[in-house]
Amino acid sequence: MNTEPMSSTEPMRFDTKIAVLLREDLETWQRLNVTAFLVSGLGTAVPEVIGEPYEDADGVPYLPMFRQPVLVFEGTKETLAAAHARVLSRALPRAVFTTDLFTTGNDHDNRAAVRAVRTSDLDLAGLAVYGPRNAVDKVLKGARMHP
Repeated sequence: MNTEPMSSTEPMRFDTKIAVLLREDLETWQRLNVTAFLVSGLGTAVPEVIGEPYEDADGVPYLPMFRQPVLVFEGTKETLAAAHARVLSRALPRAVFTTDLFTTGNDHDNRAAVRAVRTSDLDLAGLAVYGPRNAVDKVLKGARMHP
């Protein structure tokens, strides 16, 4: 996999993709919240997406972040449901955020809210996926880049 730039000014091209798909009817605060929650799952389950820690010129350390961009898409409720079915069929690393999670206040209740609903009945607000570029592109078919 080619993940190193030829020079510091040449952009990297990754063989993999990190993507978030948001339902288009979410409020702005919901979009931001859903995105933050979704990508946190990828970083814990797929350690290779995390780069090295940062440090400023004074030697102050900062936490590592993703080593590649996170692309954010949007689509209808139906687009999200179709993407969910495709990500499951491809067995790619994924995270989901359901609308029920807007009413819970902690991790325990979040997991219980998802566990209480059958896969086909999940009311998805967002989905994050990581994998080979082509596979992620196929999962996101019908979605458009978030403006």
